Amino acid sequence: MSQMLQMFQQAGAAQFSAMIGQVAPYFASIAPQMVELRPGYAEVHFAKRREVLNHIGTVHAIALCNAAELAAGSMTDASIAPGCRWIPKGMTVQYLAKADGDVRTVADGSEVDWSRTGDIKVPVMAYVGDKPVFSAEITMYVSQA
Repeated sequence: MSQMLQMFQQAGAAQFSAMIGQVAPYFASIAPQMVELRPGYAEVHFAKRREVLNHIGTVHAIALCNAAELAAGSMTDASIAPGCRWIPKGMTVQYLAKADGDVRTVADGSEVDWSRTGDIKVPVMAYVGDKPVFSAEITMYVSQA
């Protein structure tokens, strides 16, 4: 079991969410709440608040990217084979609609072959309520540690 998944299970969602900003300080900028983490799935929420807004009063594109990378990275860590490591290599994003409320970000890797190494494409979607507002494909480079 990955250290990240073990930390999530032992500490619980609230405590894990507080700790993640200590491990990777930039994630703290969106005040994320890791709602669920398991192999093949991660869900991160963050509130629409002044610190994540752009000039038109909607959630800034980079805040959405930040949540996507947190969800995809955490899920990748929980999903890869023992003895492997990962690093994000690239991200392609699409802004589908204005993010005008609290954001729910989902990395669903249920269709990904986690047994292999090399470039792995991780799909991520972000929603405000049921409305899709953002999609991303994050390329993770997975290798033997």
